[in-house]
Amino acid sequence: MTVPQQAVYVDSPTEGRNPRTMGLDTMPTLEVLRVINAEDRQVPAAVGAALPQLAQAVDLAAAALQQGHKVHYVGAGTSGRLASLDVAELAPTFNTPAGWFVAHHAGGDTALRTAVENAEDDSAAGAAELTRDAEAGDFVLGLTASGRTPFVLGALAASRRIGATTALVSNNPMSARTVDVDVVIAVDTGPEAVAGSTRMKAGTAQKLVLTAFSTAVMVKLGRTYSNLMVSMRATNAKLRGRTLRILREATGLSTQECSAALMAAHGDLKVALVHLLSGVDSERAAKALHEANGHVRNALDVLGAAAR
Repeated sequence: MTVPQQAVYVDSPTEGRNPRTMGLDTMPTLEVLRVINAEDRQVPAAVGAALPQLAQAVDLAAAALQQGHKVHYVGAGTSGRLASLDVAELAPTFNTPAGWFVAHHAGGDTALRTAVENAEDDSAAGAAELTRDAEAGDFVLGLTASGRTPFVLGALAASRRIGATTALVSNNPMSARTVDVDVVIAVDTGPEAVAGSTRMKAGTAQKLVLTAFSTAVMVKLGRTYSNLMVSMRATNAKLRGRTLRILREATGLSTQECSAALMAAHGDLKVALVHLLSGVDSERAAKALHEANGHVRNALDVLGAAAR
């Protein structure tokens, strides 16, 4: 005889039935898409309402990285996959050092592609993983649509015990208030077009939150100049072309002048940029950047050069 597994009733807005989509299965294809799109348009406003709390999380994470610590993401299912995606995209975009951002996904790498049964229900596994991988002073960001995922809450509780700073992104404002973290980022996206399918609005909201969070942290740490990706790694022909375009945009100089500056800087875009904007040689530009912890504008201040 098969013993039924334990069932948990999740009291979350994301689990409710959406009155605007009750006839979803009777609609023509175009109407199905219009209804889903109408629901999706609510997401940016819901994220916007949580920006003050997101700003707190950004400042805490930036401070942790400046002090030599790490940022950890913790999630299960869609949340964990989105967290892993964000971490994977930071290195090519901002040339982040290895280990600055770490993603922890319930069920491990296998669960990125295939659902791992009961992995998200294992609070002890979440606690053990962060106890092993996090340290005092790190910043740990948990993500859970329902606000109750045991793997995530176990990881956050363990992180607090070892002295890490913690935050939670949740699409369940009521449940999130009961979690003991430093910052709660509650994004109320309401019921999904398909009840309980949190890969929809809740997942979209978490993607927006993660992208804004990590980008803002990188901006705070000087990984951009104006709105240009001056810390990117040029690992293919397209990115090498983008590097030259960034230099042209930032300096107003010709492709030939920018190419020569990149060669003199041994391919380092920031060094070439400071060299071109300040007029000092590449060696002095590199030294100024080191003194300014990699911030282009601060390096120009060190050199007494006017930023454009």
